[in-house]
Amino acid sequence: MKNNLIDKVADLILKSERILIITGAGISADSGLPTYRGIGGLYNGVLTDEGFSIEEALSGSMMLSRPDITWKHLWQIGSACRNAKPNRAHEVITLIQEIKPDTWVLTQNIDGFHKDVKTKNLIEIHGNTFTLYCTQCKKIKEYAELISKSQNETSFPPKCVYCGGIIRPKVVLFGEQLPTAAITKLYDLLDSRIDLVISIGTSGIFPYIVQPVISVNNKFKPTVEINPCITDISHLFLHRLEMRASEAMNKIWNTIINHPGYYK
Repeated sequence: MKNNLIDKVADLILKSERILIITGAGISADSGLPTYRGIGGLYNGVLTDEGFSIEEALSGSMMLSRPDITWKHLWQIGSACRNAKPNRAHEVITLIQEIKPDTWVLTQNIDGFHKDVKTKNLIEIHGNTFTLYCTQCKKIKEYAELISKSQNETSFPPKCVYCGGIIRPKVVLFGEQLPTAAITKLYDLLDSRIDLVISIGTSGIFPYIVQPVISVNNKFKPTVEINPCITDISHLFLHRLEMRASEAMNKIWNTIINHPGYYK
C-alpha cells in the first residue's frame, strides 16, 4: 500500500507545475532535532525549570519581562540546530526544485536547514534562529561571533557591544506578529494556481498552515501529508504517508528518477 502511495505522490509531482511544500519540525527530526508536538514532542505539556509552559518561555512578552528565561531556551534550540545538519528530506526538496522550478517551500522551522541546502522560493514564516539583531540599535549580529565569544557558555541575555541593548534572534516568538513580507508572499502564492500541496512533518495547528491545504482542496487539487503520526489536520489530505520525512522523500525521489515521465 505504501509503495502504491509513493508511486502516486511521485506521479503527482511530475504532473504538477506549481507545488507548495509545507515543512514543520518533523522534517528536522531526522536530523536529531526534537519535534514540538507529536512523537518525541518537546512541548507535550512539560513545564520549564521555572514553571512555565514552553510557549510562555518562548513568548514575546517573556522576552520583554524576563529575557534571560527566553534566551535560556533559545540557546538550547540554537545549540541543537548548530550541531545538526540537513537530512535527505531537505536535499530531495531542493532536487525537486531542479526539475520543478516553480516549487515553493513554506517552513515553520527556524533551524536554517533549507537555506543550508540552497532551497529556493523559501518562505521562513517564523524567521531564522541564526539571524540576530540588537533590539535597541538594530545592528545585525553574527551568530558565529556570539558562539566564539561565549565558548558555549554565555550570560543571558547577550548584550550588544555597541549600545548595551539586548540581542535577540530574528524569529517570531509566541504571541508576536508574523513578518509582513512572509505573509504577503504566502497570500500572493495562495491567490495563484497551486497544483499540489505536500505537508511534511507539521502538526498544522497554525491557521496559516491549514489555510493552504483548505484552499487547494477547495480547488479540487491534490494534497499529501507525510507524517509518522496522525495530526489534527490529517483528515484534510487526499493522500497520507505515515512515514518519517527522510525515508518518504528518499523513496519518492528514487521513484521520480525511474519514472518514464522524468526528465532533467
